[in-house]
Amino acid sequence: MGQGTEVKTRPDPKVEIQEKGEVFFFYRPKVDKEEAHSPDDVQRMYVVLRPESVPERGVEEKQAPDSGKEGKKRKTRHGGGGEDKGGSGGGDEGGRGKEEVKVEERPLLRLIVMGKKSLPDPAKHGRPFWGYVDLVTTDVEDIKDALKGEEYETKTRGKRHRQAARALGEGVYRIVKHDAPGGREHTHLVYKLELPSPSADGGAGEPQEAMNVEQEASFLVQIKNPEQGGGFGGLQGKRKAAFPEHLQGRFGSNRYAPADPPDLLNYEGCELLLISASDDVEEELGLELQTETENETETGTEREGRASAGCSDLVKMFGEVADVKPLLSGSWD
Repeated sequence: MGQGTEVKTRPDPKVEIQEKGEVFFFYRPKVDKEEAHSPDDVQRMYVVLRPESVPERGVEEKQAPDSGKEGKKRKTRHGGGGEDKGGSGGGDEGGRGKEEVKVEERPLLRLIVMGKKSLPDPAKHGRPFWGYVDLVTTDVEDIKDALKGEEYETKTRGKRHRQAARALGEGVYRIVKHDAPGGREHTHLVYKLELPSPSADGGAGEPQEAMNVEQEASFLVQIKNPEQGGGFGGLQGKRKAAFPEHLQGRFGSNRYAPADPPDLLNYEGCELLLISASDDVEEELGLELQTETENETETGTEREGRASAGCSDLVKMFGEVADVKPLLSGSWD
């Protein structure tokens, strides 16, 4: 459906948009479960970010295409071995090196795994939620491979079945640099859903509500310094990102740094914290996100009709491997 637009509702030179794009949310039922009916049945939650424009910069810098899982999948496609069994579950090295991508001409996708299998509740200020960048790629097939279902053999339990991921939400996002009065400069990930369409009372669907995928939200984003320990267990050894010197330098001697530039998220093994900021982006940042369907001069009924499978980029890209019922109906499997 596209990256949407944004409107500044009050003058604030201290809010700067770093990146614009589409966001997709997925969950996967636990192994050998045919369906999920509550968060207890969920194995993993994924967030896919697809940047579509980068104001002022024009290009994104990402890991070298022969590093991490991206390199492993590329070798497999070209008959070089290195099969990535288990889709997004394997991989023993983080991203390293660099490659420039013009995101307005070539797709760039990040698959992020959330450790708590949900987002933080944006209306409650609590503990940070940890996640990590599992896959970075310019090939949509890599993300489809990570989301699909499969059967695999284990030595102790024999053949097991991993269900395909379920689509949970689709919308637009911004990564915003914010210099709040009296505080440190920091970055926000803000988003607004386009699917599923909100209910009559404006509320979220059952699975969306259970996993804190609200209609819109703002989170502070902190990137963990891979060269410093402490804070939480996180990824170990070679699975951590190996940032180029100029990106590693953004941390200085600090344990965490803002997602500035967002290129930090373009390295597999990048660890991040999401911290609840607000469930009202306009009130917090003076920024109103508008989805593509909201930009059309249509009635609510007409808009709801357009915000469906026929105009969904998620369905077009991943519908053949992911179950889209939760996305379109706002209900569990």
